[in-house]
Amino acid sequence: MALFEEEMDSNPMVSSLLNKLANYTNLTQGAQEHEEAEEDEGPKKKAVKSPQMGTFMGVYLPCLQNILGVILFLRLTWIVGTAGILESLAIVCLCCSCTMLTAISMSAIATNGVVPAGGSYYMISRSLGPEFGGAVGLCFYLGTTFAGSMYILGTIEILLTYIVPKAAIFVAEKKEDEADALLNNMRVYGTCCLALMAVVVFVGVKYVNKLALVFLACVILSILAIYAGVIKTIFEPPDFPVCMLGNRTLQNHNFDSCLKKEIIGNITVTTKLWKLFCEGPDFNATCNDYFANNNVTSIQGIPGLTSGVISENMWSAYGPLGMLVEDKNSSSVGGSDPTQDIYMPYVVNDITTFFTLLVGIYFPSVTGIMAGSNRSGDLRDAQKSIPIGTILAIATTSFIYVTCVVLFGACIEGVLLRDKFGDSVKGNLVIGTLSWPSPWVIVIGSFFSCCGAGLQSLTGAPRLLQAIARDGIVPFLQVFGHGKANGEPTWALLLTAGICEIGILIASLDAVAPILSMFFLMCYLFVNLACAVQTLLRTPNWRPRFKYYHWALSFLGMSLCLALMFISSWYYAIVAMAIASCIYKYIEYRGAEKEWGDGIRGLSLNAARYALIRLEEAPPHTKNWRPQLLVLLNLDSDQGVKHPRLLSLTTQLKAGKGLTIVGNVIEGTFLTKEAEAKRAEQNIKSSMSAERTKGFCHVVVSSNLRDGFSHLIQSAGLGGMKHNTVLMAWPGTWRQSNDPQSWKNFIETVRETTAAHQALLVAKNVDSFPTNQDRLGEGTIDVWWVVHDGGMLMLLPFLLRQHKVWRKCKMRIFTVAQMDDNSIQMKKDLQMFLYHLRLDAEVEVVEMHDNDISAFTYEKTLVMEQRSQMLKQMQLSRTEREREAQLIHDRNTASHATINDKAESGPERVHMTWTKDKLFTERNRNRECNANVAVRDLFNMKPEWESLNQSNVRRMHTAVKLNEVVVNKSQGAHLVLLNMPGPPRNRGGDENYMEFLEVLLEGLNRVLLVRGGGREVITIYS
Repeated sequence: MALFEEEMDSNPMVSSLLNKLANYTNLTQGAQEHEEAEEDEGPKKKAVKSPQMGTFMGVYLPCLQNILGVILFLRLTWIVGTAGILESLAIVCLCCSCTMLTAISMSAIATNGVVPAGGSYYMISRSLGPEFGGAVGLCFYLGTTFAGSMYILGTIEILLTYIVPKAAIFVAEKKEDEADALLNNMRVYGTCCLALMAVVVFVGVKYVNKLALVFLACVILSILAIYAGVIKTIFEPPDFPVCMLGNRTLQNHNFDSCLKKEIIGNITVTTKLWKLFCEGPDFNATCNDYFANNNVTSIQGIPGLTSGVISENMWSAYGPLGMLVEDKNSSSVGGSDPTQDIYMPYVVNDITTFFTLLVGIYFPSVTGIMAGSNRSGDLRDAQKSIPIGTILAIATTSFIYVTCVVLFGACIEGVLLRDKFGDSVKGNLVIGTLSWPSPWVIVIGSFFSCCGAGLQSLTGAPRLLQAIARDGIVPFLQVFGHGKANGEPTWALLLTAGICEIGILIASLDAVAPILSMFFLMCYLFVNLACAVQTLLRTPNWRPRFKYYHWALSFLGMSLCLALMFISSWYYAIVAMAIASCIYKYIEYRGAEKEWGDGIRGLSLNAARYALIRLEEAPPHTKNWRPQLLVLLNLDSDQGVKHPRLLSLTTQLKAGKGLTIVGNVIEGTFLTKEAEAKRAEQNIKSSMSAERTKGFCHVVVSSNLRDGFSHLIQSAGLGGMKHNTVLMAWPGTWRQSNDPQSWKNFIETVRETTAAHQALLVAKNVDSFPTNQDRLGEGTIDVWWVVHDGGMLMLLPFLLRQHKVWRKCKMRIFTVAQMDDNSIQMKKDLQMFLYHLRLDAEVEVVEMHDNDISAFTYEKTLVMEQRSQMLKQMQLSRTEREREAQLIHDRNTASHATINDKAESGPERVHMTWTKDKLFTERNRNRECNANVAVRDLFNMKPEWESLNQSNVRRMHTAVKLNEVVVNKSQGAHLVLLNMPGPPRNRGGDENYMEFLEVLLEGLNRVLLVRGGGREVITIYS
C-alpha cells in the first residue's frame, strides 16, 4: 500500500471504514436517552445497548395507538349519523387513501439511509432542503401541539359529560346557555389539565413512557368491546330507549318515563315531561302547541345488527345550527310557534353541518402514521420495520374505521347517531351504548386513551422543536434548543404549553380538529413531494430499500393532501400555507446556510441546465438586453477589497436582476496560491453580502495579471449566462506607479473587451460614489452623447434611477454639434427619439467648433511626448525615474501658469488659439516690436512644436475642449456618463492614451466612462 501512503490521512483504508460502520450504534433517542441521563448520575455509566425493538413493538403498536383515538370514540357515531353511511365511507376512504399514499412515500424516504431522531422533520429537511424542512417541521410541530389541545379537550369532554357531569363549575340555568357553559367549563378544566400534564412531562418523561402500554391497552380493549357489543346486538340488543315527541328527539335528563300522563294508585297524574312543556302540572295548564298536537313514543336506540336500520342510515342529514334532530321516516303535526323550540328539551345540532366540515373533523383520526419513523433509532432494523409496520397499522386502522362506519349505521338508530353528546340516552356516550359488557368500558378506556395521547403530544412536540432549534436553520428559535442538564427541552415545553393553551381557549373539539388537520396535511404533502422529486430527479443517492413506490403515487398523494386541505377549510388552508411560506422565506433570508444534498437543489440544477440550454439557442433580443456584469475587483495586500463602492454601484445598476460575476486575479501558480485564492474568495463574498450584491464570485490564479483578466473576460459565465459588460475602476495612481504594467493591463483590458464585443464601464473616483444607504437629493445624471454606442448611455441612467439611491435624480442628455450641423434640428430629433424610447430627460445640444488649437494644447502634448520619450529611452533607476516624473509634472504646471498669466496680461493677448500661419505672423511681429521677453521665449519653442505628432495634437485638442464644455455644464452633476474613446491601434501610443483620458476627465468628481459592445441595447419598439 506504499503507493497510497500519502493519501491515508484523508482517504482511510476500506478495512478501517468497514470496521467503523460495523461498530456504529444509533442510540435510543427521544425520551429514553433523557431517562438514561437521569439514571447515569453515579460514577459508573451503563453499557450502551443496541436498539432491539422489532416491527410489532417498535412501529405497528405505536402507530396503532397514535391513529386510534379521540375522534373514534367521541365523534365517529355523530359523523356516520350526519353524513350517512355512504358519505362517511367516502370521508374515511379519502383520508385513509391520503395517509396510505403518504406512508408509501415515507417508507421510500425512511429506507434511503439512516433516519435519526426528528422523524418527518429530518426526512423532509434532508430531502427538500432546510427551507422546506424548517417550514414543514414547524407545521408538524404546531400540528402535534394542537393535537395535544384536542386530546386534552377530549379528556375534559369525557370527564364532564359522561363521568362526573356534576363537577361542572358553570351551570346553565336556561337551555340556550348550555353550549356557552360547556365551553367555559372546557376552558377552566382544560387549562388545569394542561398544567398538570406539563408538570408530569417536566418532572419525568420516563413515567409517560412506562404508562404508554397501559394507554395502548385501553384503546385495544375499547375497540374489542365495540365489536363484542355489535355481535351481542344480533342476539340481545341492549336496552337504551329514546323518547320521541312526534318525530323529534327529546333530551331525557330531567324525566324518567317517556309519557305525558301516568297512573299512580288509580290516579292519572302528569309526568315530569308534562311540566317541561306546560306551564303547570294541571291537566288544564297551557302547553306547547307541538307537545299538545303530537304523541310521545319510545323507540330502541340500539335496534341491533339484523334490524334493517342500515337502509335508513344510508343517506346524509346535514343541517344548520339549532336544527332539531328528527326521525325522517315519522310524521308529526307542527306547532304554531317554532321560535319557542329552542327553549324546549329537544336534541339539536350544536353546529352547522356539511360534508367538508366533517372531513376536517375526521382527518385527525388518521394522523399518527409518523410514530414509527419518529422512533427509528429504537428499531433493530429500521429500514425493514418502518414500511411494514406503518403500512400494516394504516391497513388495520382503515379496516377498523370502515367496519365501524358500517356497523354503527347497521346497529344504531339514526336519531341517536346524530345525538352528539348522548342527551337522548341519559347522557351516555353513544358508542358506549353499543359496547359490551358495559358503557363504562368505553368511557374509561377512551378517557385514559385521550390522557395518554395528550401526554405523548406534550412529550413529542417540545423534542421536535428542540431538534429544529439545534439544527440552527431558524435563528430566533435557538433559545429553544437549550434545556435541563439531561437535555430535557424546558423552554420548548413552555412554548408548547403556551400554544396548546390557545387551542384549549378555543374550547371546541370540532373547531380545533380542522386546525391540526391543516398542519398535518401540510406535512404529508411535503413528504409526498420529497419522494416524487427524488424519484423524478434520479439522484445518485436515491436508493431506497423499499421498492414499492412510484412518483405517480407520490403526486397523487400530494394532490390528495392539497385537495383535503381546501375541502376541510379553505381559510385555514390559506392561513397554514401563509405561515409555512413566511417561515420558508425567513429561513431563506436569515437562516444558516446548510448543505444537506437536498432534492430542491437537484431540482434547481436541472432547471438551470434546461434554462441554460434554451438560452444557448439564440442571443437575447434587444428588448431583453440588460447589462450582465463582470466586475473586475482589485484586492489589497491583506486580500481585502480595495474599492467596495464598485460593488455598491453594481447593486444599484442591477437591482438584483440579471447576472453578476465578481472576478479577481491573483498572480502566481494555483498550487502555491490555493489558500490565498480561497481567502480572497471569502473576502469578496463577504463584501458582496455587505453591499447586497447578488451574484457569483470567480477568483483566478494566473502567471500574470494581464492573462488572468483575459481569461476572465473570455471564460467567465456558462453557456447563455455569460457577461456582456465589464465594470472596472479607473487606475487612479497610474502616474505615480513605478510599474508601467498597471496602466498597460488597463489598456489591454479595454482592447480585449472590444475584441470580445463586450461593453465596458470604467468608474473614475469610484470611492466617492454613493453607498446603498445614501439617498441622493435633487440633482442630475448627465449623459454626454458624443458617438452612438448602441444606446448604452441612454439605458444606464434609466437602470440607475430604478434604485432608491438615484431615484430623485433627473436625467440630462448633452450631445455635441459640429460646425456644419443644424443644432436646432438635432435637438428636435433627439427629443423625438427620447419620446419614442419612453425616457424622460432634458435635452441640450452643445456646439463645439473646430477652433484653432491653443498654445496650452501644444504645450500639454509636448510635455506628454517628452515624458513618454524620456521614460522609454533613459534607463533610469527607480528613484531617478520618480524624480524625472516629478520634474516633468512641475514643468507642466509652470508652463500652464505662465501661459494663463500672459493670456490675461493685456487685451492684445486675449486671443490664444493658434494655427501655423498665425504662429509665424505673431513671432515676426514680436521680433519687430521687441515685445515681452517671456512671450518671446514661448515663441522660440516653435521648432519643438513643429516636431510634435499632429495626431496627438488633435486628440489633445479634442480632450481639452470637450473637458472645458463638460466641466462648464456638468461640474455639479451627481454623475457624468461619457463616451470612452478607444485605445490607439498602435501600442506605442498607449501612455498618451492614458494622458488623453486624464485630460478629458480633469475637474470632474463622479464619472462613468462607457464603451458600447457593438450592438443595439435599446429599442423604440414594444
